[in-house]
Amino acid sequence: MFVHNKRLQYTVRVAAPNPGLANLMLEQFGGPQGELAAAMRYFVQGIAEDDPGRQDMLMDIATEELSHLEVIGSIVGMLNKGAKGELSEGVEKEADLYRSLTGGGNDSHITSLLYGGGPALTNSAGVPWTAAYVDSIGEPTADLRSNIAAEARAKIVYERLINVTDDPGIKDALKFLMTREIAHQKSFEKALHAIQPNFPQGKLPGEPQFASVYYNLSQGEGDLRGPWNQGPEWEFVENPQPAVDGGDGTPSVDLSKAQQKVVQQMAVRTQSDVSVDPMTGADLGSGAAVSASATKKS
Repeated sequence: MFVHNKRLQYTVRVAAPNPGLANLMLEQFGGPQGELAAAMRYFVQGIAEDDPGRQDMLMDIATEELSHLEVIGSIVGMLNKGAKGELSEGVEKEADLYRSLTGGGNDSHITSLLYGGGPALTNSAGVPWTAAYVDSIGEPTADLRSNIAAEARAKIVYERLINVTDDPGIKDALKFLMTREIAHQKSFEKALHAIQPNFPQGKLPGEPQFASVYYNLSQGEGDLRGPWNQGPEWEFVENPQPAVDGGDGTPSVDLSKAQQKVVQQMAVRTQSDVSVDPMTGADLGSGAAVSASATKKS
C-alpha cells in the first residue's frame, strides 16, 4: 500500500522561472539515471526479493526515489511556471514568447509546447522514458552492484546540474538529492557484503584456468601494469594467441547426415564464380559503363 503525503520530502525554493534549466532537470525526471528509473528498478527487485532485510531496504529506497521524483517534478513545474501561463494565456507577442522559450540555446520550447510546461517523462533531449532503463536481472549479488553503479551515475548527474545553476534554492535541493544517492550507495554496498560469499555473482564458479588470467589484447604505446593485471593473483599473457583453450580456433558443429546433405546442396547452389565479372548497377551509377563503351569504340 502506498500513502501520499502532500508535503515534499525536501522543501524546494525557486528564485525565478527558467525554462532552459527546467529542461535540463528533466534528465533526473525521465532520464536513464533519473528518479523514476531508480524507483522502478528497486521496486521490481523488492517485489521479487526473498530475503526480508533486503526486501525492506529495497522497498524503502524505491519509495524514497518516488519522493525524489516529486521533488524534481516540482522544480521543473516551478521553473516553467511563467512560460506555462504565457503559453496558455497568450499574453506575449509570438516573437517575444518564442525568444523566452528558446533563449540560451536550449530546447525547452519542445517540452513546453508538448507538455504545457509540466514535467514530462522524458530526458532533457525529449526522449521518452522506457522500462529498458530498469536493468535488474533477479540475482541480488549482481543487482546490488548495478544499484551501486546507478546511484553513482545519478550523483554525477546531480553534480553537473548543480554546476549549471546559480539559483541557491535549487542548488540546496539538488545537494540534498545528490547526498541521498551517497546514502543509498552505502546501504546497497552494506547489503551486498552481508551476502557471503558474493563474488563471483551467482552460483557457478568460474573455470580456474581462465579466472585469473589477464590477456594483453590492446598492445602498443601506453601499455601499463597495475593491480588489475599484475601480482601473485594474475597470470599475465603478453601475446595471446587464438584458441586459448588449446583447440585450433575453428568453429564446428555436429550435423546429422540429412543436415549435412542439405548444407552441401546450399553451398553448391550459392557458390561464387570468380571468373564472372558482370556490369552492375554500381558500375552504371559511377559512369564505368560509359567509360568502358568509349574505350571499346576507340
